[in-house]
Amino acid sequence: MMDSVKKQVCCVIFDLDGTLVNTDGLVSEVLKVYLVKHKKKWDGREIHKIVGKTPLEAAAVIVEEYALPLSKEDLLLEFSPMFSDQWCKLKAQPGAYRLIKHLRGHGVKMALASNSPRANIETKLSYHLTLKESFAAIVASDEVKEGKPSPEIYLEAAKRLNMDPSNCLVIEDSLPGICAAKAAEMEVIAVPSLPNQSHLYTTADEVINSLLDIRPETWGLPPFKDWIDGTLPIEPWHIGGPVIKGYDRGSKMLGIPTASLSVEGSAAILSEQPAGAYFGWTKLSTRGVYKMVMSIGWNPYNNTEKTIELCLLHKFDEDFYGEELHLVIVGYIRPEANLKHEDGELVEKALELPLYAKYKDEEYFNSIPGPDHHNHL
Repeated sequence: MMDSVKKQVCCVIFDLDGTLVNTDGLVSEVLKVYLVKHKKKWDGREIHKIVGKTPLEAAAVIVEEYALPLSKEDLLLEFSPMFSDQWCKLKAQPGAYRLIKHLRGHGVKMALASNSPRANIETKLSYHLTLKESFAAIVASDEVKEGKPSPEIYLEAAKRLNMDPSNCLVIEDSLPGICAAKAAEMEVIAVPSLPNQSHLYTTADEVINSLLDIRPETWGLPPFKDWIDGTLPIEPWHIGGPVIKGYDRGSKMLGIPTASLSVEGSAAILSEQPAGAYFGWTKLSTRGVYKMVMSIGWNPYNNTEKTIELCLLHKFDEDFYGEELHLVIVGYIRPEANLKHEDGELVEKALELPLYAKYKDEEYFNSIPGPDHHNHL
């Protein structure tokens, strides 16, 4: 069902860090290494205090929070080279390329407005040329008098696009960025980059879970045409581990007990995926390949790391806890929520489509011992 149009916009202005590229993980890794030098330990609790800030403002937060014996300027000088060495590892957020290519293909004007200095933006985008080539304008924090939450950076972006601010849609992940865009009297979609923070984004005009959930037609822009029978094909990804007992929330709705997958050693790949309901194929080391639907999220709620709760769409005579399970995730359904009976029905039909059915014979599965090997853990 098509959503009603909130407002007709003519262009889209993107934030970069945390919105189009996943910088939060790299920031944490660099700070974890750097703070050891001062016999301090980064535990990630302060990440919300630096998201969306300029590098100098973020440095000031770290100096204060960890009582470091140097100025914010000196700290920035010390760890800037460490960050520069990591930008080559920077990955696009899920759905970023899809959205950018879609808007570009329909001739929608786009700009980038980032609290990073120009040199940093250029370095990051050098590894993502598709993004860089799609922007008619790029505005950096060192090209305006004040960065976000001042509206100046967004007003400058609108000016370079020759657009009235009221016709601009901003896509942002941070509170400073949202404040800046609203102060510029623009429409704002918030895509929180930190977990369980949606309640803080009340000033945004719309809050979505990830870029996979954006519906351009809500803003009078051309709709996506890649949803198929309520499912969104995604670039397949793999994960595996032993099965552990689930949280039983989905059992009554699905009619099949849910289980959880131990993701020890896979936290990195899981951290890159948005919370939500997904589906695909799974191979049990002793039984074969089955259809499955799963939820990625902070289960049980308020966990500090994402987990996987899944349901194999097959009735087994006995539990298979402890067995090795491998997944090929091929599609997305919706943002995180308890699995429902309707999810199972949707996935049962979807996986019969050739687009998805071909992954039942995924090469990834061929490297895993089959039922004849009886590899119980």
